[in-house]
Amino acid sequence: MPILPLPHNHGQTIEQELKCMPSVENFQTAADVFKQLGDGNRIRIFWLLCHCEECVINLSAMVNMSSPAVSHHLKQLKTAGLIISRRDGKEVYYTAAATEQAQLLHHMIEDIVEITCPSKKERGELA
Repeated sequence: MPILPLPHNHGQTIEQELKCMPSVENFQTAADVFKQLGDGNRIRIFWLLCHCEECVINLSAMVNMSSPAVSHHLKQLKTAGLIISRRDGKEVYYTAAATEQAQLLHHMIEDIVEITCPSKKERGELA
């Protein structure tokens, strides 16, 4: 355990926290998952795949993007372990992975959108 250069006595037990602190690798894994939030289109694609299984062509139409651009985002999401794919003949279908990371990220996206975006009712769009 490191010896702190400036010992403070604020009633905190930082030594106990340091013993429980995850490894640098664990924090990097978390950062890699959060990197997926760095692009709004990738978030939309991931959100859709949390609700359905779809191929690149249909995803492209759903998000109004080119197939190569969607494929690029799918590769990043798959590398991060957030989505999975399956082949059926010539088509490849994608869906969200059934992992805690994917589920947590999906819930975070929905919560953030709900918190930060005004609802239709608040904007007067609903009667």
